[in-house]
Amino acid sequence: MIRLLKFSAIYFALVFGAGFALGPIRVLWLVPRVGERLAELIEAPIMLAVVVFAARWIVRRLGPDTTPSDGVIVGSVALGLLLSCESGVVLWLRGLNIAEYVASRDPVAGAVYLVLLALFAVMPLVVAHVLRGGSLSSGKTR
Repeated sequence: MIRLLKFSAIYFALVFGAGFALGPIRVLWLVPRVGERLAELIEAPIMLAVVVFAARWIVRRLGPDTTPSDGVIVGSVALGLLLSCESGVVLWLRGLNIAEYVASRDPVAGAVYLVLLALFAVMPLVVAHVLRGGSLSSGKTR
């Protein structure tokens, strides 16, 4: 279990770090040029690629005996870390409470963000499924 928590933290750190690096670029450079919604929508596929690559890296490091529940644990713990850290940093930097933050989100970009969060949570499971030849019932490769 400690091993899964370690990989969850690494998965979180990879994705959060990329988002933290892209955030200022989006806010300071893209938003003034194209607006908040389009800037967030431009960033979304980049973050999806980061999520896929990070999940692939994590699943490969977990090894061939990775089970579907390992992927679920890694994704769930990483999501919890991401939501905790992101809400803390965003709320602190912007001086908002949670209700104000949710109300300030663009409905389209906010919906895409929620989909990305869900994909972040399930991506270790999905990648494990693909890398293991499509079988979720066994941790063995074909």
